[in-house]
Amino acid sequence: MHDSIPSQLSDDNLVAAIKHLCTVERGATASMVAHLAELDARRLYLGAGFPSLFAYCCEVLALSEHETYNRIEVARAGRKFPALLARLADGSLNLTTARMLARHLTSENEEELLAAATHRRKAEVEEWLAARFPRPDVATSIRKLPAPRWMASVAAAQSGPESPQALLAPTESVSAGSPAVAGSTASAVVITPGTLSRRPVVRPLAPQRYEIRFTARAETREKLRQAQDLLRHTIPSGDPAEIIDRALSALLDQLAKKKQAATERPVVVGRTTREGSRHVPAAVKREVWRRDGGRCAFVATSGRRCAERGFLELHHVRPYGVGGEATAENLWLRCRTHNAYEADLFYVHRQAGEVGTRSGPSSPPRGVVPDRSTTRIGAGPGVP
Repeated sequence: MHDSIPSQLSDDNLVAAIKHLCTVERGATASMVAHLAELDARRLYLGAGFPSLFAYCCEVLALSEHETYNRIEVARAGRKFPALLARLADGSLNLTTARMLARHLTSENEEELLAAATHRRKAEVEEWLAARFPRPDVATSIRKLPAPRWMASVAAAQSGPESPQALLAPTESVSAGSPAVAGSTASAVVITPGTLSRRPVVRPLAPQRYEIRFTARAETREKLRQAQDLLRHTIPSGDPAEIIDRALSALLDQLAKKKQAATERPVVVGRTTREGSRHVPAAVKREVWRRDGGRCAFVATSGRRCAERGFLELHHVRPYGVGGEATAENLWLRCRTHNAYEADLFYVHRQAGEVGTRSGPSSPPRGVVPDRSTTRIGAGPGVP
């Protein structure tokens, strides 16, 4: 079955094949890491003409730098703590979480750390390690990033080596001890003019403490300066972490009113909705959001509930296109993909006269355009 062409497998056989292949892959990875540890111990990479195991893995084994880094760290820790490789083989740890544990493992804490990380995701292991091995807060830094080399080369080619555009602006930094940011703790904001993008960083440092780092436009930096000036009477230090926390609190209040119809004075008796209208009363929105906890309420046949909290939409159990009403009993939160998934199932099964008798992915037959009966949260009446 597992050697069959995937497109020829039934749904159940495809799922079974995927699970089997994952088991095989985990075993192969653990075995490969164990062999890599032995190759490292014998330093066979030196005789092959490479100065390091890292270079050997990248050149001979054609692994990426990231793959190599993970495997070498786990391999070296696995020689001292074989249980680490056993957990890798049975799937209770993956390479990423095993590598995160490797730098902290000792003979005294081996059992504690392995048990704590078992079947945990990377973010969960990061949180636990930050609590177990806390690090100090990072100093706040607001600095202008230098232009990347390719940008400087283009400017130099266009304007000549002596032009002002060809000269890189010096790096400016504001330390945590500066008046603008003195007293700040666990935040790091990197500001740059233009639209140079950097991957955001959110990393736990200690219990309830995080490093947050991102790149922002010059306009955002100016807004931060204005907020620091206007809030000097309550935040004398101008701590960006405190200001951003206040700004996010205000934004969340605004979004709650728009998307969840949140209000401190809800109307006890809401206005009736005109028959056939797509309008969802505010009281119904509040009830659906409260009942579903602000996350997708789709539950699989296995009992697993979708954990998505973004791109939420109001899903009609009985679609609007066939008379479904905007009531709390008929409306449930769904992420965009599960809303579309259930709409497809409903209309395909309705076309076949078998609504509620099947489960699994499907596509509407030719000529059938499903009314997905979607009401985007906060979209307002009349928005499909």
